Amino acid sequence: MALAVLYTFRRCPYAMRARLGLLLAQCNVEVREITLKAKPAQMLAASPKGTVPVLVLANGEVIAESLEIMRWALTQADPLDLLCQQSPVIEGKMAELITQNDQQFKPWLDRYKYADRYPEQTQADYYQQASHFLTQLEACLGQHTFLVADTPRLADYAIVPFIRQFAAVDLKRALSDDFPRLAAWLENLISSEIFIRAMEKYVIWDASHSPTCLLGDM
Repeated sequence: MALAVLYTFRRCPYAMRARLGLLLAQCNVEVREITLKAKPAQMLAASPKGTVPVLVLANGEVIAESLEIMRWALTQADPLDLLCQQSPVIEGKMAELITQNDQQFKPWLDRYKYADRYPEQTQADYYQQASHFLTQLEACLGQHTFLVADTPRLADYAIVPFIRQFAAVDLKRALSDDFPRLAAWLENLISSEIFIRAMEKYVIWDASHSPTCLLGDM
């Protein structure tokens, strides 16, 4: 049986998100780790925009957005009820948080991480702008162990790669100094078996390689 093919780049938070979704849904896919400096022609043929992740299904359908890959995988199997489809209120809250992460927080994260490229403000200014969303997450964690419930849900796995990236920008500035609950949440998730498996290292793919599988079986 032909497997779906995932083009991915290990350090990209969007690609992390996709890998987490596939693992959580226990989907077996062929992994093609790429380098952004030499994107394979096969990936560009499937998705000309040239960003990762890209999932090419066995029937040829292409999914080139990380959240869509997560949702596709979890509609195949959702053993942990991460989508919360029977809880419209939680489902709506998750969608709101993920949208805020992607549309509001991520641009400030990029400016904070690459402050020298954005001299209009200082890195400290960008930290403060990004912190508005982190303050909201800290408040959510005051109500639940995770963002919307006492067990992890889609929002946790969709957002954690970006908080991980934020925390790594300045290692001299501990996330716990300003956001202790968020720091504990982050450590909990990135030390979990599923996250460690999602961060497994693969050799850079080329067409001469035998397929490498990302095994979804827990």
